[in-house]
Amino acid sequence: MPDASASAVPRPPARTASAPVLTGAEAVVRSLELIGVTDVFGLPGGAILPVYDPLMDSSGIRHILVRHEQGAGHAAEGYASASNKVGVCIATSGPGATNLVTAIADAYMDSVPMVAITGQVFSTLMGTDAFQEADIVGITMPITKHSFLVKDAEEIPGAIAAAFEIASTGRPGPVLVDITKDAQQAEAPFIWPPKIDLPGYRPVTKAHGKQIQAAAQLIADAKKPVLYVGGGVIRAKASQELLTLAESTGAPVVTTLMARGAFPDSHEQHLGMPGMHGTVPAVLALQESDLIVALGARFDDRVTGKASLFAPNAQVVHVDIDPAEISKIRTADVPIVGDLAEVLVDLDAAFRGTVGTTKPDISDWWSYLDGLRDEFPLGYTEPSDGLMSPQKVIQRIGELTGPEAVYAAGVGQHQMWTAQFIKYERPNSWLNSGGAGTMGYSVPAAMGAKVAEPDRVVWAIDGDGCFQMTNQELATCAINNIPIKVAIINNSSLGMVKQWQTLFYGSRYSNTELNTGAGSVRIPDFVKLADAYGCLGIRVEKEEDIDAAIKLALETNDRPVVIDFVVSADAMVWPMVPQGVSNSFIQYARDHAPSFDEEI
Repeated sequence: MPDASASAVPRPPARTASAPVLTGAEAVVRSLELIGVTDVFGLPGGAILPVYDPLMDSSGIRHILVRHEQGAGHAAEGYASASNKVGVCIATSGPGATNLVTAIADAYMDSVPMVAITGQVFSTLMGTDAFQEADIVGITMPITKHSFLVKDAEEIPGAIAAAFEIASTGRPGPVLVDITKDAQQAEAPFIWPPKIDLPGYRPVTKAHGKQIQAAAQLIADAKKPVLYVGGGVIRAKASQELLTLAESTGAPVVTTLMARGAFPDSHEQHLGMPGMHGTVPAVLALQESDLIVALGARFDDRVTGKASLFAPNAQVVHVDIDPAEISKIRTADVPIVGDLAEVLVDLDAAFRGTVGTTKPDISDWWSYLDGLRDEFPLGYTEPSDGLMSPQKVIQRIGELTGPEAVYAAGVGQHQMWTAQFIKYERPNSWLNSGGAGTMGYSVPAAMGAKVAEPDRVVWAIDGDGCFQMTNQELATCAINNIPIKVAIINNSSLGMVKQWQTLFYGSRYSNTELNTGAGSVRIPDFVKLADAYGCLGIRVEKEEDIDAAIKLALETNDRPVVIDFVVSADAMVWPMVPQGVSNSFIQYARDHAPSFDEEI
């Protein structure tokens, strides 16, 4: 990656007599049009106002006016994650730019291709604490692939083009382009395409042949192999290549929280999601394997548990486009840097060449794993308080809507249940904040996904806590004819925090009650709130009404729909490996805790 410094703006090409003269603001809009951008999410303010004037005249770009800049950032993320295009958001200087920071950090953690364009005060005022001044380049330096500061109108086309190049190549991620107001107002020749000069930025896509062959030999020799699939497979658009390799090797597949949908849930080789709230077969397959083939995964702490005790008998093949990820947490026996779409093809060919017509015999391994699947199917216990099971609500949403929809979740218990109980058959159908764990992600991300994929049903499955952080974007959806469906899994609490308080803090519920659901005064009343925003509001409190409400939502496409599902506050996410312990905890609990079988 290039050094994320303000001095790295690509130099403009030489002036030519035929080049049209545009203002910097016009150059921003024209550059976006020529790159092929059709949708942007933003909110104007003084320092970015020059760009908004020519944007009004653009016939190729749809600008969607959000109610909060964080919503613009998450909408750009949802747009990118649902479509594999680069998402674009725009904000003004100071608080407008800093309101994008959470979404930028979120995109950085989850490798989402996004370009954030911000206005900056006049270059002559920078450093004087001018009105609405903030060093957004400095603020975002640790959470972007690169940040540009543009002070010259001539540099704008090159900076915009370079931002899209960086955001969408190699390991995808967010790029910031901060443009001073005088650069937006000044005139300069507009030359396209600009010369993009990014010294030091050379993503490796083709892996070394000897490493591929070494990995293929390890797979051929393994008795307990596992394909550990991360979100990088989806970002690389390599799901079909993954399917081919999996079927060639016959190895079990686990898909992380970020990789749900990368491999079909219905496939017989799929063991489910690993990690803190993963399925027992997926967790123990990794823990007891003799070979882990990590594909676009980063050995996150929520997957490994205590890293020093993770999969103690396994050799590791680690494939990633980002060399910084390899051996960062777990030392790789065979490190492979490259684009997964290419690496998986090469690895499949090398494996076939190594084993010939006879697949390795891993029948004993499968016999053990199938036994775990039979013994520990994913399920849940019905609540004893007479309220609805949140797992059933989410499961029915998935069953009645189907795999062609897009499901965006917030963060918390409902996120884990949505990852567990909806069946994902295709990539880009599951959107969530995996690395940063950002509450408030769901509604604006679903909005962005619906803009990118208007013919698909898009659900925002949210918690009553998350929903209250960004629900103002329902106004954006209603005004702009973006008919998303919102399911609020309303347990009247910050559910995941409360679960930890139950398990680890002696049921001392410090500041986790929200008073939004059963037995409360309902502040706010989500149905009335939906109505105020021009949405269809529905409340469901009885199990027999679940299906009818979901079907009504699916039939309603002239406005957004908000369903307030009032569910049990006692439901917990199981299985659960406590933070900081070995994944062998699952096996220990199975052997020593009589109630554990019921909980998982």
